[in-house]
Amino acid sequence: MTSHTTPDRPPAGKSDARRRLIRELLLVAGLFAVYKAGRTLSTGRTDEAFRNAGRVWDAERALHLPGEGAVQRLLLHSDALVHTANTYYAAVHFPATALFLVWLYLRRPRHYLWTRRVLAVLTGAALVLHLSFPLAPPRMLDAAHLVDTAQVYGPSVYGAAPEADTMANQFAAMPSLHFGWALMLALGMIAATRSRWRALWLLHPLVTLLVVVGTANHYWVDAAVAALLLGAALLLVPRPAAETADAAVAPPVRGLPHPRPAVREPAAQEAAADGPATAPAPAAPAPAPVPVRAGGDR
Repeated sequence: MTSHTTPDRPPAGKSDARRRLIRELLLVAGLFAVYKAGRTLSTGRTDEAFRNAGRVWDAERALHLPGEGAVQRLLLHSDALVHTANTYYAAVHFPATALFLVWLYLRRPRHYLWTRRVLAVLTGAALVLHLSFPLAPPRMLDAAHLVDTAQVYGPSVYGAAPEADTMANQFAAMPSLHFGWALMLALGMIAATRSRWRALWLLHPLVTLLVVVGTANHYWVDAAVAALLLGAALLLVPRPAAETADAAVAPPVRGLPHPRPAVREPAAQEAAADGPATAPAPAAPAPAPVPVRAGGDR
């Protein structure tokens, strides 16, 4: 008799988890590709970008905002410091956001969905503004008298000639998604964790703000607009009800602790094991007393 064996297949749970992961990766990559492609549509609007830059610069001075040069002068005191700032601008933005989303996906699924939706709304609104309001960064504006630190000290993620840069649109300064994404990372980690030190996550957007301004890649107003757009996105996307709900829907991950099942009270367990209550058995009758004769035994 010939036996037929079927090939080994992964359990349904692992297969579903793998499909969800692939779907999320494709979704996030697709949104990013659409955003990058959309930004290039305003690359050639050089004259309009410089006119808008002059308006933003004059508006900041009318509002008595501190000059971006004040932050840059602090960085220029040390070549190592300005090089570190350029590296932070070039190398931290995308990896930090990606690691943040991966951690949420594995440990806080409900917060991951909330964060992904908020970032999608924020990024979509930023794309609309990039297309409708091209803006040259302050490092290109003669009136600002700022140094293009990335070109002088390195490293740089942009080409020397903005019009010929095919990798990025240098006229998409407003809003600053460097700051917007960093602020969402901090708020997301504060919402998804319970450590008493979680407020320290706000240092990430603070450092990012000083970096994008000090390297002359963004105006103060660019960060302010990003914060306003993020606030609107947070109002539109409902926040997850509670962190404890994540434990019930978190996908199993090897090496991570699983939530413990609910344990009944000992009294409830004993009652369940004993079955339905029965009437107590009648007590045995006490033995009759032995009569004792007067005068003692003979």
